[in-house]
Order: sequence, then structure tokens, then C-alpha cells
Amino acid sequence: MNNVVLIGMPGAGKSTVGVVLAKRLGYRFIDSDLVIQEKKGMLLHEIITEMGVEGFLAVENEINASLDAKRSVIATGGSVIYGKEAMAHLKETGIIVYLKLSYEAIEKRLGDLNERGVTVKEGQTLKDLYEERIPYYEKYAGIVLDCENKMIRDIVAEIMEILHKGKRRKPVL
Repeated sequence: MNNVVLIGMPGAGKSTVGVVLAKRLGYRFIDSDLVIQEKKGMLLHEIITEMGVEGFLAVENEINASLDAKRSVIATGGSVIYGKEAMAHLKETGIIVYLKLSYEAIEKRLGDLNERGVTVKEGQTLKDLYEERIPYYEKYAGIVLDCENKMIRDIVAEIMEILHKGKRRKPVL
């Protein structure tokens, strides 16, 4: 395993933590949402508007399942956990770290869900989405990291420490 894959709710800090972690590890940084936008030539919310939630999820699954990354920190979109092929591929190529935050913290951090490109089904609230996704994040995570009230540098330091401890037992990276 040579990648570090960050999963979690939108607003959990995957991209921000990912950039800093990649610098500390000397790895490449990949934001899978940006890869999706680049490949489709549209913003996330435009893809969702044009293809619907299910169509977007299919695109997200396909693109994440085909990511060819080595020695990379990959920040995924919050809905990547719905794609079985994507998650199997990401788990096979790296260690999956779930950046866990309370619902209240997520609610505080997020602005307009639609503009942000969050896959919310008709009539679904942020609370519904949070409760639906938590079991998936926990299921796929190799590491669950509580990020509540923590600074980015502290989260990165914790991940680095866990990865280095794992290296002594068996290679993680």
C-alpha cells in the first residue's frame, strides 16, 4: 500500500489536510473531485444537475476506480463511499483514513450544499445525509481519526504518527 486515501463528509477537511499531509510525506496530492471536474469538463454541481445524483455517483465511482496513483495522498469526494468498485480500488492501493467530525461541526462548516456539489437526494436534509453516510465511512476506514476541535497541523501530525507506527509493524506506505 502506498497511497493515503482521505474519506469523510464534505467540509471535514479532506482537501486541506491532504495538501499538508502530501507535503509532509513528499507525496503527490490528488483531489478526486477536481479529477472528475477535469474529465467531465464541468463543475460538480453542473454534473449533478445534468446527470442527476445517480448519474453523478456512477461517474464518481468509475473515475475513482480507475485512479492510477502511487505515493499519493488522495482526497475523495464525500460520496465516494457509495461506489463499491471505487472503494475496493482505493483500499487495494492505499490506507483509508476517515476524518470524523460531529454533525454540528459539519453543519457549521458547510455553505450551500448544491453549489458545493454535494449529492443530496430530493427532500434529504444534511442530517439525513450525515446519518446515512457514517456507517459507510466506518466500514471502509482503515484508520478513524476524530478531528473534532483539532487544528490541521495536529490532524496531519496524528496521521503521520499512525503511519510511522504502522511502518515498524508492517509496511503501510
